Amino acid sequence: MKILLALALLLFGSTGFAAALKGEVLEVREAPPYTYLRLKTSEGETWAAVAAAPVKKGAQVSIANPAVMQNFESKSLKKTFDKIVFGTLADPNAPVAAAQANPHGAMGGPMVGAPTAATPQAVKVAKATGSDARTVAEVVGGKSTLKDKSVSLRAQVVKANLGIMGKNWFHVQDGSGSAGTGTNDILVTSKDVAAVGDVVLVKGMVRTDVKVGPGYDYAVLIEDASLKK
Repeated sequence: MKILLALALLLFGSTGFAAALKGEVLEVREAPPYTYLRLKTSEGETWAAVAAAPVKKGAQVSIANPAVMQNFESKSLKKTFDKIVFGTLADPNAPVAAAQANPHGAMGGPMVGAPTAATPQAVKVAKATGSDARTVAEVVGGKSTLKDKSVSLRAQVVKANLGIMGKNWFHVQDGSGSAGTGTNDILVTSKDVAAVGDVVLVKGMVRTDVKVGPGYDYAVLIEDASLKK
């Protein structure tokens, strides 16, 4: 997988379509490293992009781990898609749950950026200790004053995406803040590895207004953190 697809899965993997996208292939356009497919689905026509694969017009396909991107420009096709679905080809007869849980994707190779497991139920995590200790809500809410400063927090990994742009990307929560205000969750990048459900001590630098790629902006994240279980 290339960086763009990995980023799409990272940013939109928990949103977009709730299940695999299925449909009939009406048109195939090759633009390595992707194969672009115009699909006829139960919801109407839509474009999708998968890692380059031999797909024929008229085939019935199923796209697992679908992630929607808006206003995506393909320079190789010289075309801008109002909406396109990125994902991986899957067996259209396979159960949806199995297709989504497969960490290796339908192409047989590792799916870079695939979530390692489903998000666990939220738990209350005790706050870290020390002068730089903060909760998730305190980091998100205090991002202006904490910018470019080191913080420590103890939280649970609720989403993990490994090997994207040379880093591992984690969403962590500690029970503070609220989903309604977006103060209950923060993104952490690290060279260390952790799994969904792990409670880890995060120590890293607060960065604000971070651009990961074209159209991918974060108001706040914790960068190059160490993770200790």
